[in-house]
Amino acid sequence: MRLSLVDVGSNTVRLVVADADGGVPLPVHTAKWRLRLSEQVRPGSRVPDECVERLVDAVSEASRTATRWGAADPSAFATAVVRAAPNRHDVLRTVRARTGVALCTLPGELEAELTFLGARRWMGWQSGPLALLDIGGGSLEVAFGRGRVPDFVASLPLGAGRLTHEFFAEDGPPSPDQVRALRRKVRHQLRDVAARIRWEGPRTAVVTSRTFQQLGRLCGAAPGRQGPFVPRQMRRGDLRVAIDRLAALPAAERARLPGISAPRARQSLAGAVVGHTAMKLTGLKTVSICPWAIREGILLRHIEEGSSWWTEISRLDETPQPAPPGPAPLRIAALTR
Repeated sequence: MRLSLVDVGSNTVRLVVADADGGVPLPVHTAKWRLRLSEQVRPGSRVPDECVERLVDAVSEASRTATRWGAADPSAFATAVVRAAPNRHDVLRTVRARTGVALCTLPGELEAELTFLGARRWMGWQSGPLALLDIGGGSLEVAFGRGRVPDFVASLPLGAGRLTHEFFAEDGPPSPDQVRALRRKVRHQLRDVAARIRWEGPRTAVVTSRTFQQLGRLCGAAPGRQGPFVPRQMRRGDLRVAIDRLAALPAAERARLPGISAPRARQSLAGAVVGHTAMKLTGLKTVSICPWAIREGILLRHIEEGSSWWTEISRLDETPQPAPPGPAPLRIAALTR
């Protein structure tokens, strides 16, 4: 059995085709299309028509690619950049009508739960009580749990792209006051969640997402070409040094640093400030960089539970609801299953 999944993120549309016969999603083909939606869609703003056209083209090509690789019709989801848009339902309907792919959005809490599942399976039961941090373009997901699913999750409007738009609008090096203002906001938003993590006392802490992977490389972790099975860790002190390195450079020049890609160079500083502040507030001195995240979590649930759970999620987007004004609120959910 082959499964396929399309992930519409803030920068790219990613396709993964995976074999699932052994109960583990083993990728046989991956592809990506660079849209850079976060550069053209301000947080909470409409997705422009030209971006929708490019999204349709990318999802269509991803679907055709999945078919060529012998996979079933792809499951497809979009993260915060589409989820927070006032015309979200128009975007989803357009993609569905023109590609045949039922693109949907996931609540931030569900994103955190699925990412936790992927991380738990990668790290194994020996990791014990597990804390998770995941920085996306529009939101930060936090989770903690002792079992297969987290005991609690939180989704906060602290994505690297969102905060870059808010605090670092210029291309030049930011002022110390701008960096301090961002740090104050992150501390305020994270205060209650961080207190919960400290109280739980996780045995292991992991970070996921391309933002953390690139920051980890900047802090000395092994490069991606060495493969996913090389252990990678990031220390809080090294991340603090990385903030100074990033803040001293204009956005375009950050791509010269180890691990920082040109498409993510602009938002790398905001991501580093969020990551360091989260580690400091939660008392985490070292985190493991986990290669499995939300995509693997979704594929694992497909393998274990079939497609019915995904069908129910897709239906949530069929009834338009008005988008809330302003930035997304802090959302915390206790999970029982």
